[in-house]
Amino acid sequence: MQKVILGKTGIEVSKNSFGALPIQRISKKDAVYLLQKAFYQGINYFDTARAYSDSEEKLGAAFSYIREKLIISTKTAAQTGEDLKKDLEESLRMLKTDYIDIYQFHNPAFCPKPGDGSGLYEAAEEAKKEGKIRHIGITNHRIAVAKEAIESGLYETMQFPFSYLSSEADLEIVEMCRKADMGFIAMKALAGGLIHNSACAYAFMDQPQFDHVVPIWGVQRESELDEFLSYQACPPALTEALQKEIEKDRKELSGDFCRGCGYCMPCPVGIEINNCARMSLMLRRAPQEGWLSEEWQEKMKKIEGCLNCGHCKSKCPYGLDTPELLKKNYEDYKTFL
Repeated sequence: MQKVILGKTGIEVSKNSFGALPIQRISKKDAVYLLQKAFYQGINYFDTARAYSDSEEKLGAAFSYIREKLIISTKTAAQTGEDLKKDLEESLRMLKTDYIDIYQFHNPAFCPKPGDGSGLYEAAEEAKKEGKIRHIGITNHRIAVAKEAIESGLYETMQFPFSYLSSEADLEIVEMCRKADMGFIAMKALAGGLIHNSACAYAFMDQPQFDHVVPIWGVQRESELDEFLSYQACPPALTEALQKEIEKDRKELSGDFCRGCGYCMPCPVGIEINNCARMSLMLRRAPQEGWLSEEWQEKMKKIEGCLNCGHCKSKCPYGLDTPELLKKNYEDYKTFL
């Protein structure tokens, strides 16, 4: 198993790490089985969040008896110091632990700092002094906030979207973290499901210039876990064939596209934006039958009721014109029916 040091934290984690957002969609029994299998096959870092419904509870059920043998990070979307303290206590309770290795601000619209009036950073510092958290990190989808967080010197880790579809601006964030000795945790290494060849994604991350990068793969099925575990024994090399596939994907997915992050949700009229706004890509990159079902036709039809309220557009961390993107995807979708 390849290991990576998470910057100035000094924490050593498996290069293959476990993103625990998807386990909220499966039963507790199945989740515990997956988590424990991952651990006993060499994965020692698991990332979750207070916002991931029962994900923390499932990690607690799987690992309370071997807590000191693994690394857990979780996140808070709190807007005030008092709410952060409440979130932290709930996370500790659900995870069945008395400390969290990396406690992260969850995609804030600004960079929390001491004295900014929110009390967020001060509350995190207090929790660190109390031993409830070991390291303070931040996650983000916004270039400006990510840069500010790195330059502030206040954070020990950065969690940011990173894959072979990333832009030059995204790559700059990765390199800034290296120079700042800041742990870099790569989320959406499969671009929210748009990348289908995990070997390509893994080989890209395994290049020497990314030896400080820790991808957290979102795992929901045992077959997915087995796929990533197999790369530990036999890491895929970035061959000419894989490079060609990467270039093909980059060409197809260049420009504005929805990454499926879901920060635009919920929609006041019930549109499942994070899938509907990228339906054109899904139809062309995955078996079509599932997306053309009666259930999905009903979901896509909801776009007709879009209020153009701008709620989704204002929340998109990538600055997309989401209402316009929904309309384009709906018109395209109808040509497949």
